[in-house]
Amino acid sequence: MTDRRATRHRATRQEILSAAWDLARRDGLGGWSLRDLATAVGMRAPSLYVYFDSKNAVYDALFADGYAALLERIDAVPHEEADLRRAAHLFFDFCVEEPARHALLFLRTVPGFEPSADSYRLAQEALARLTRLLAGSGATKRAQVDLWTALCTGLATQQISNDPGGRRWARLVDRAVDMYEATQLS
Repeated sequence: MTDRRATRHRATRQEILSAAWDLARRDGLGGWSLRDLATAVGMRAPSLYVYFDSKNAVYDALFADGYAALLERIDAVPHEEADLRRAAHLFFDFCVEEPARHALLFLRTVPGFEPSADSYRLAQEALARLTRLLAGSGATKRAQVDLWTALCTGLATQQISNDPGGRRWARLVDRAVDMYEATQLS
């Protein structure tokens, strides 16, 4: 009986997170309330507290979910095929396909939200994998990693902000990688 209850609890929690992503896509990260979220999953707002103790707890679960998705995407690339160009496109595509996820993970747009230590560990793991990839390409200094993250995040942010659904900044990814390699790895 306890296993079934735990399974139902996990399934309902996942349904709530899925609905929260839907609301974030439609209304923006801050444009929905717990009442809206409860309505979206067919429950009353107080019932959400069985699954999440606050809206920030929902954001934290979304943050972890987003980074888990990024790590899953990274893991899908065969190690021997990992290179800077592929990594840049993977990250860019990941960001622009879900602008709300991009905003939550990389822009810190929710006032007062700080990811929990457990959720933040997923972000640190993504950065650690990126750092290993960059080191394998010759970028071993912290400033080289910082420049890479600023370059890739900046391109994705420009695409989302200024040409949603278009290709204006997507067309610059390869040129940006070439420029990075020429100035940082030579």
